[in-house]
Amino acid sequence: MSDDVRALTAQLAADPSSLVFLPLGEALRRRGQLDSAQKVALQGLGRYPHLPDGHDLFARILTDRADFERAFDEWDMALRLDPQHAGAHKGLGFLYFKAGQAAVALKHLEAALAEAPDDASLQLAAARVRAALGAQAPPAPATGIAPPAPATAPDDDAAARAAIFAGLEGAENGLLLVDTQGLRLGGGLRAPEGADVADVVAAHLAGVSREAARTAKLLGLGQWEVVLLEAPGGNAALLPASSEALLLVVRDTSVPMGRLQVGAERAARAARAWLETLR
Repeated sequence: MSDDVRALTAQLAADPSSLVFLPLGEALRRRGQLDSAQKVALQGLGRYPHLPDGHDLFARILTDRADFERAFDEWDMALRLDPQHAGAHKGLGFLYFKAGQAAVALKHLEAALAEAPDDASLQLAAARVRAALGAQAPPAPATGIAPPAPATAPDDDAAARAAIFAGLEGAENGLLLVDTQGLRLGGGLRAPEGADVADVVAAHLAGVSREAARTAKLLGLGQWEVVLLEAPGGNAALLPASSEALLLVVRDTSVPMGRLQVGAERAARAARAWLETLR
């Protein structure tokens, strides 16, 4: 048990009515201890059923378990209790986008941004959804004077995502960085016929890192480091970029597995460096 979890557990044991169940549940969730995290969250909600942050915590745990229907209910309850709750809007934005309702997803993400405008992951998610909707810039004023260009235009989202892996092979197609909720943070991925499948693949990767950690623990293998996949259409490597992000690297079968793994580790270092800038 890590020092932070041990200390928070001791605080909660000393005062079961404390709101310390929130950081404790989140710490356990990030460590992949979902059973313990869920127990803590439910005990806390038993004492504070009208606490929005408690429902938000439980929803994130359910999302890691891929129980999206119950997660939706929990985030919906959080918004009933606090209509401006950024975490709940972010979570619902992810679920609606995953369900193919991009317009509704964008409304929730923009509501979350209104409460947390400096959240870089929210900015990327909202820009990604706008791009999926084919959002166009507003027309120039009738005066004929063009409006000043924004510092970062939504249409530049692809370039911003690729910049995370600048200089690396596959920066725009073959490297995909996702968070634990299945939202793309950077990179890109296309199917052999050219279709952009990055967001779809990212959604399917939700919770994969937690399952990998759980499987490794059950098998007594220790911390998982990389999963290598071989298939007729290509090879892939899956590895954790951080406790909250997962990196997928896809290459043609002509790329030897050793070279694939070396490239994956290099991309993971670039991803970690970028993630550190968000802290």
